[in-house]
Amino acid sequence: MATDSPEPPSDTALDELFHQPETVPLVYWRAFSGARTTVLLAGTAAALAFVAGLSHLSQGGITPTGPLAGVVPPALVDVVPLASILVAFLLTGVAVGLRSRYRLAWYGALACFPLLLGLPLVTGSASDAIPALVGGVGLGSVIVNRTGFDRAVDLTPFQTTALLAFVAVQVYGTVGTYAMRDNFVGVDSLTDAFYYIVVTGTTVGYGDATPTTQATKLFTLSVIVLGTGAFTVATGSLLVPLLESRISSAFGTMTASELTLLEDHVLVLGHGELTEPLLDELAAATDVVVVTPDTDAASALDDREGVNVLTADPTDEGPLLDARIDAARGVVVATDDDATDALAVVAARQANPDVRIVAAATDQRHVDKLEAVGADAVISPAVIGGRLLGRSVLGEREDSLAGLLDG
Repeated sequence: MATDSPEPPSDTALDELFHQPETVPLVYWRAFSGARTTVLLAGTAAALAFVAGLSHLSQGGITPTGPLAGVVPPALVDVVPLASILVAFLLTGVAVGLRSRYRLAWYGALACFPLLLGLPLVTGSASDAIPALVGGVGLGSVIVNRTGFDRAVDLTPFQTTALLAFVAVQVYGTVGTYAMRDNFVGVDSLTDAFYYIVVTGTTVGYGDATPTTQATKLFTLSVIVLGTGAFTVATGSLLVPLLESRISSAFGTMTASELTLLEDHVLVLGHGELTEPLLDELAAATDVVVVTPDTDAASALDDREGVNVLTADPTDEGPLLDARIDAARGVVVATDDDATDALAVVAARQANPDVRIVAAATDQRHVDKLEAVGADAVISPAVIGGRLLGRSVLGEREDSLAGLLDG
């Protein structure tokens, strides 16, 4: 009886070595087409546009000869050589915003990249073609990576009001100057009026545009006073929080604006080995604010997700009020020193008589004392650890802590 010869066994080791079930791409295109590439393209396009603009200026200007040159108003022909430089500065700001993933910068990129594409069609210059090419690639990258730029620009009501006030002063000055242009020397158009307001507000004052009547002089004084004040307030409202945030981050301290947003959070007074697992437990469920005088620990905790830090003395009532203890869900006192814990409990109870305070006693003999000064519950890690060890060695369940706090 004939039998089929068995198939030769396959060499499993060789199959595993040389057989690749999944296709391995030669180039990971996603690494070259992500949000970082968009930022790089915006910066590169800005630099190239700036060089092209300088080239136009070094030639004493440029006459538009492109297919779209006819759509440029005659009054703006002289501005065409500056267009590349203006777009370059705009793209520089856009690149900075894209780097921080701001959605507003994404909209700016959608506006600036098409401008770069249109410049060679207006100027007809080869020097504008390279920035336009980069701009075209950048436009595609911006569209493809639109979901990577979703960070909103969060302005406080005061910042928004300050910026609107500054813009309103510029509109007031420009419209007012143009309306009274017959009483000014050198002001004949809206461009002249805007130019006059800018050189006046910046205190440059070239003297080529001047008021000629008492009314226009008083109007100019009002523009100077209002414009200077609005600019100062608007700049301060933007720069001060930025500097405050940078300094606070360096020292692990929350800013005043961040403190005002706290609500239904948990205050942790002190930082040590015990608070590390505590923070892991709390940060996933609620906002946590750690109050510690240790600047090194504060700086380390500031980079931790879901944990806010206030560098201050936890036994001082003032920082606890700053940390919105009046709106806190609860307070945990764990400074690794029972004497400091007692003072922290007293400070917390004085700051908010109704808040729930849980303290950790390093020495089990101090449990009653911490309860006496105002703690609602006092946990002794040493007692809990000892009881858990005892139950474990006897083979009892370890996942129930119901009886560990008794006695």
